[in-house]
Amino acid sequence: MTSTSSKPHDIQALDTLTGGAFTAPTSGERAARIRDWLAGNPAPEQMQEVFKELSGRDKGAARLLREKLDELKRAKGQEAIAAEWAQKAEGLLGQPKLNIADALAWQRDAAKAGAPLSREPLAGLKAQLAERVKGIEDLQHRAQVHREAAVLLAQRFEVLSTKGWQDAQSAEESLRADVTHWQQQAADITSDINWNSLDAKFAPQLDASKSQLLVVSDAFHSALAQAIAAAADAAAPLPPVPVWADELRAARGEVVAPKAAAPARPAAPKIDPAVRAAAQDAVQAALAKLEQETAEGHGKASAGAAAALRAVLKEHGKLVEAPLEARVHAALVAAGELEGWQRWSADKVREDLVAKAEGLLKRPEGQALGGRKMQETLRALRDQWKQSDQGGVPNHALWKRFDEACNEAHKVVEAWLEKVRADAAEHRAHRVALIEEVKAWAAEHAGATDLKAHNRALHQFADRWRDAGHVGEKVFAELQPQWNEAFGAARAPFETAQKASVERRQAMIAEAVELGAQPMLRIDAVKALQQRWQAEAQGVPLDRRHEQKLWDAFRAPIDEAFNRKTAEREKASSAMSEHDRYVLEASKALDAANAGGDVQKIRAAIARLEAAMRGEAPPPAPKAAPAAAASNDGPPVGATDVVAPGQAAAEFSESAQQAPSPSDAEASPATSVESAQAGAPDLVAPADGADASARADHAAQEAGEAAAADTPAPAAPAVAPKPAPKPVVAMRGDDRPASKKTDAAPAGRAGGKFGDRRDGGRPAGPGGPGRPGGDRGAPRSDARGDRGDRGAPAGRFGDRPPRFEDRGPRLGDAAFRAQREALERADMALRKLAAQAHGEALTQVLGAWEQRDAARLPSVQELGRAVSPAVRTHWSQAVGNAPTAAASDAAEALLRLEMAAEVPTPAEQLDARRALQLKLLTKRGDPAPSQTWGQDAGKVLAAAHDAASARRLQNALKALLRK
Repeated sequence: MTSTSSKPHDIQALDTLTGGAFTAPTSGERAARIRDWLAGNPAPEQMQEVFKELSGRDKGAARLLREKLDELKRAKGQEAIAAEWAQKAEGLLGQPKLNIADALAWQRDAAKAGAPLSREPLAGLKAQLAERVKGIEDLQHRAQVHREAAVLLAQRFEVLSTKGWQDAQSAEESLRADVTHWQQQAADITSDINWNSLDAKFAPQLDASKSQLLVVSDAFHSALAQAIAAAADAAAPLPPVPVWADELRAARGEVVAPKAAAPARPAAPKIDPAVRAAAQDAVQAALAKLEQETAEGHGKASAGAAAALRAVLKEHGKLVEAPLEARVHAALVAAGELEGWQRWSADKVREDLVAKAEGLLKRPEGQALGGRKMQETLRALRDQWKQSDQGGVPNHALWKRFDEACNEAHKVVEAWLEKVRADAAEHRAHRVALIEEVKAWAAEHAGATDLKAHNRALHQFADRWRDAGHVGEKVFAELQPQWNEAFGAARAPFETAQKASVERRQAMIAEAVELGAQPMLRIDAVKALQQRWQAEAQGVPLDRRHEQKLWDAFRAPIDEAFNRKTAEREKASSAMSEHDRYVLEASKALDAANAGGDVQKIRAAIARLEAAMRGEAPPPAPKAAPAAAASNDGPPVGATDVVAPGQAAAEFSESAQQAPSPSDAEASPATSVESAQAGAPDLVAPADGADASARADHAAQEAGEAAAADTPAPAAPAVAPKPAPKPVVAMRGDDRPASKKTDAAPAGRAGGKFGDRRDGGRPAGPGGPGRPGGDRGAPRSDARGDRGDRGAPAGRFGDRPPRFEDRGPRLGDAAFRAQREALERADMALRKLAAQAHGEALTQVLGAWEQRDAARLPSVQELGRAVSPAVRTHWSQAVGNAPTAAASDAAEALLRLEMAAEVPTPAEQLDARRALQLKLLTKRGDPAPSQTWGQDAGKVLAAAHDAASARRLQNALKALLRK
């Protein structure tokens, strides 16, 4: 026979009892329902049963029950402890003689035993003991003050005995009343209920003060009565007071005997300095100890230090110097005051602590303390209260206020702790769910191929774990191994791929080392290896530092090979070539022309520099036939080398973009001389387009050509063919002026017109230039050849040779920088000279208008391309004649000029300008001011001259002449 278990029914009943705590879906809801159930104060037996069943299911929710049960146990234990200490307190209060030390020990021992001193009945008993102790202390203080009052009264009697007897007679009644009042207060002190609780020394001290005061009072009154009688009767005996007796003798007319001189004191014996120094050191040590205790406010310790100082003074008081003795008396007085006012200072500190504790919940809105800050503040306040209890007598009334304020403020801490516990439970559940999610993801993506996405997902999981919230150390120690295991399983495929990738990269690094060590660097192999590395890096990501270290190791041998190749190239080109020297000399000549400021010389120097850069500089003149002497403003003849007969064409036809191509001139070595001779007569250089040296070089060239023409040339082999140009592996960028790829005519057609076909390789025939005859269907001549033959040796694979020779030979770094900087300075100088010429022309125009002199008007060339000859003629007529234009026409013309030049108009003419703009809007068919500014300027010049109009005309023309 089997018996069915009632456990499910018990759990269902407990779930109903706790409001569904056992069936709650999450730990946070379960804890909230347990907390609500505990708020109803259930029976301890029910809580014990619920805790027993819930501890195995949810430790977080069971912790609330365990804390509640522990609190109930502590409460039961505290009731027994409270009864025990209440009985001891009642015994102390029932004693007729209460020892203060016993009362203080009761409170200290009860607190150590864990008795609830803030609850009844211990709170009331503690207050009664505190009141009893306070009464005893007050009574002790009154007794001490009364003793001092007796001493002061005795001093008054002594002072009056040194004055006249009449003064003493007038103060007798007040003294008698004060003595009577003192006796009444002494009786009140001795009749107090706490008199028996005082220390045994106070009763004899007060009795001694009383007897001494009465003896002095009786002696004073009897002596005063005797003095009064002696004053009334000359035969009466004199009083025993010397001052009064002398006064009465003087009143009777008797001779007063002079006072005997005080006997001379014997000389003090000499004291050894070592003994005096030892005494001084002993007193100073005791004094320093007393001052330290007094400054720190230690009442009990200061009393002991004062007693020690008094003992030292009894022994060495006669050897102490006056300043040190004054310090000793001041310290003793301060110690006595501290002992008397110790209770007041401790209460002052406690009152401040109570004010701080009560103000914790009364802070302004928005400045309330949080849970952790409140907890730290309360802990600090309680520590300060303990320190104040160590230096003085406890004040139980203030402690009650302080404890209540701290308990009220601690509710904020409790709420914060409750929230922290709830958040910790929620964070734990979130972390457990994250671990399960990582496990499921790892099983799903075990064979993933997208490693970047895999790594990104792992980073996201790690970030989520890091941001999952705070949990306790114990919970974290429990969950962290589980997380490491799940995350390690998810990361294992990625780490395996990374290890394989590192091995492949190490192999590629070995290949790079082999490639870099080869004497001939293979660029194609290097590019292929780099592409493989990039593909590997994009496929498998590594740690940034590790990947950078591998990349540095891979790149180092290749960079070393390239650096070695660059060093060899630089070493080979370190020696300056003849061509570089020619370019440097031409650059220096251009700098000299820039310094001279002559536009024609600057342009000629630019042409020579560009020719030198193309390799067309003339060679040094032979010694047998020197050329004409050069002028002072150009380089000497022979400074450049002539490598092509079309130098003049290169210098004077560059602006028209008709410069011959050196590659075309070199394409057919056999016909180069003929084409040069055929092209040279077609060159027409401007009269002032070159300097004297250029003209001299040109004359020398023509003389050489004439001599060559007179000498019969048998055949083309007389001219050695130029070898095929070496292919250029790398060249400079487009910042070189000569590197522009322009469509220049071939060498044989250097003098051709713009637009002619580049058929320099074809002989002229009846059919026109470039055709062997008029028949379009005739076969092509051998002079042209096929597309792979341009009159020069073919390239590597039969293609036509490269066309990089039209930019001239390659320049070294120094020559390249020198020519570029020289050209930049020349361009700047030309711009500056053009601006100066423009300003001078405008000044001449204004001067001709002011003088009405047409001869002073600048020429069309000086005015610039913006002014046509017709406009200049119109201006000349307007300036040469008398003013004929009306002022209104001149004003409107000025406004049109300012509108065309887009310059501002004076403030007083703004309305007129707006009106003119509206007028122009209605006449859309009329030409705009920008089209008729030349005629408008003529209208202004035809009017009378004035300074304001001249200034406005100058501003407008300054902008218009630049367009």
